[in-house]
Amino acid sequence: MNALTIIERYYKKDSELHNILISHSTDVMNKALVIAEKHPELNIDTDFVKEAAMLHDIGIFFTYAPSIKCFGIAPYMAHGYMGSELLHELGYPEHALVCERHTGAGLSLQEIIDNKLPLPHRDMIPISIEEQVICFSDCFFSKTHLGEEKTIEQVRNSLAKYGERSLAQFNEWCEKFS
Repeated sequence: MNALTIIERYYKKDSELHNILISHSTDVMNKALVIAEKHPELNIDTDFVKEAAMLHDIGIFFTYAPSIKCFGIAPYMAHGYMGSELLHELGYPEHALVCERHTGAGLSLQEIIDNKLPLPHRDMIPISIEEQVICFSDCFFSKTHLGEEKTIEQVRNSLAKYGERSLAQFNEWCEKFS
């Protein structure tokens, strides 16, 4: 699989949106790979991480987020499951799970219902170690401040709005991946 080839099926090469996606995804991938190198005991599949980290946000073009040059019609929150559906159609079910489960520190069915999120009603929490390390790494990078890594405190503050479970999950990952 060549993640860049897949991205370029949906994003015009060197367009602003393409460059935002590539820059953000590369930062997420690099952080995840540093964690994998630091923790050989976790047996993280680095080839999969390289691919899935680059593809985790492939669904953003479906959404409306003008600040990052997305002019689709879906709410931004939907980019994960929409990217998941796209990768399922292409025959990449494991990569699709990363897309679906990477938002915040993952989202439980109850959080989706309680917050009336525009998402299918199912758990979207990272399970595999690769899903977890990509989700964790993604927390540190936005698409509006490319190349700037957030501090742990900044991430904690942004995750607090999702509730105690998200914050507890992130704190657990801090211990696991530090």
